[in-house]
Amino acid sequence: MDRVVRMVGVGGVDRLEVAETAARPPGPGEVRVRHEAIGVNFIDIYQRTGLYPLPLPAVLGAEGAGRVEALGDGVGGFAIGDRVAYAGAPVGAYATARSLPASRLVALPETIPSRLAAASMLKGLTAHMLLTRTYPVTEGSTLLIHAAAGGLGALLTRWAKRLGAQVIVTAGSPEKARIAIGHGADHVVVGRKADLPAEIAALTGGCGVDFAIDGIGGAMLRKTLACVRRFGTVASIGQAAGPIPPLAVEELGPVRSLSLARPSVMAYAADPELYMQGMADLLALMQEGIAAEIGGEYPLAEAARAQADLEAGRTTGSLLLIP
Repeated sequence: MDRVVRMVGVGGVDRLEVAETAARPPGPGEVRVRHEAIGVNFIDIYQRTGLYPLPLPAVLGAEGAGRVEALGDGVGGFAIGDRVAYAGAPVGAYATARSLPASRLVALPETIPSRLAAASMLKGLTAHMLLTRTYPVTEGSTLLIHAAAGGLGALLTRWAKRLGAQVIVTAGSPEKARIAIGHGADHVVVGRKADLPAEIAALTGGCGVDFAIDGIGGAMLRKTLACVRRFGTVASIGQAAGPIPPLAVEELGPVRSLSLARPSVMAYAADPELYMQGMADLLALMQEGIAAEIGGEYPLAEAARAQADLEAGRTTGSLLLIP
């Protein structure tokens, strides 16, 4: 028998339940993976709360790492016992083991622990999408990254610094600001109530940043737009603070001449070429020592507590579930 954490309805963490299920053998083209670690992400919360609807009941989870336990017909390139990781659809990682298409799996080098891989796959692919495709960051680019002490924010900061960018970040507290500085941020704006546009103007000589990444949503997106130079780019990638109020196109231009992107890592991962290139680049970067920082580990059965802590902003770094 396998253990899963199943979402039985839309709403709070009380809609997650632990269940025992019969092991499902892999079908044609599939691989069965025995998980060693599972990543927890805001997309899991968005699915639980109905922002991104799923057929019910559903097993959440969009990234994991472990070992190959069984191979379906027609699968090549993997052997039982291989260490592997994955990110993206189909969701279903909140489980001790699962079967999924072999095309989703990447082989893990021995130098990358399973826990680090499970913490980094989805966030790393998101960072790759943002920094190489949404806005190709180069040496001298100036970025604004929100929630830099979180799992994605920390990885974005480290990756952008490796590319030679100047990185300005936000953090919710002085403690989180110290964490962001430790990840290489050049400047930190502390507190959600800060006059962010004024702070950014002062730090950039009134010019604004080239590229801003906003996963906070709510009222923050308008503040973020005011921090970007003319012909700059804003990526809206989430709404941890709540729904984004309606935005008139006139707020983007012609005076500001801004580009607003709403990129999806799940769509990025669904493109086979982009997925494999992103994963290859991420694994190479991880072997250089740039990866997500693990901020907390929870037993699989405590997935509800992990989500509650993430949703409430009580965590830093990436969170893991351990089967």
